[in-house]
Amino acid sequence: MRVTKHEHACLRLERDGKTLIIDPGSYTLPLTDVRGLVGIVLTHEHPDHWTPDHLDRLRALEPHVPIYGTAGVAAAAAGYDITVVSAGDTVALDPFRLSFHGGRHNVIHESIPVIDNVGVLVDDEFYYPGDSYAVPKGADVRLLAAPVGAPWLKIGEAMDFVLAVKPRRAFAAHDMTLSRIGLQMGRARLRWATEQGGGEFLDLEPGTAVDL
Repeated sequence: MRVTKHEHACLRLERDGKTLIIDPGSYTLPLTDVRGLVGIVLTHEHPDHWTPDHLDRLRALEPHVPIYGTAGVAAAAAGYDITVVSAGDTVALDPFRLSFHGGRHNVIHESIPVIDNVGVLVDDEFYYPGDSYAVPKGADVRLLAAPVGAPWLKIGEAMDFVLAVKPRRAFAAHDMTLSRIGLQMGRARLRWATEQGGGEFLDLEPGTAVDL
């Protein structure tokens, strides 16, 4: 499986000529050269994780592509056919196998309602938690996309999340709200946390990929 990091929270997974897209949102440039699209996963309803423009562009390539998201996503994207998923659900999406974890967005502030959020584990080897620190219990995560910058994120808690997952490899995601200096600082902290479990941290820029 090849995993490509795009801007912010967007990820492209490719296996056997098929493609899965995760969280194409408002901070992500239009996706090009998407081939063999078999599914789209939206971890939650916030616009930095999905936009109508991205969905319309992707559906133009594959009109009947299934879109998986929380009940909040289904309400926010009422004009689209969303297959609602929750923590504990699994989906067979040839050639991918998906399982969903967590269930709630991390708290931003007590004045802001907490919404649904699901982390997604793909083929029991790649994990992205969306906007949460949900740990996929029992999973041997070969590659982790770890959030590094957000209104809800404290870097010490992000480090604890990486320490809990113990991935073999990791890279920073959810990063477009950071300055270059802030991103490098956050990466350094996540690198330390990854290495504590014997893992390797990768400095992936948008458009770069890693193979599993």
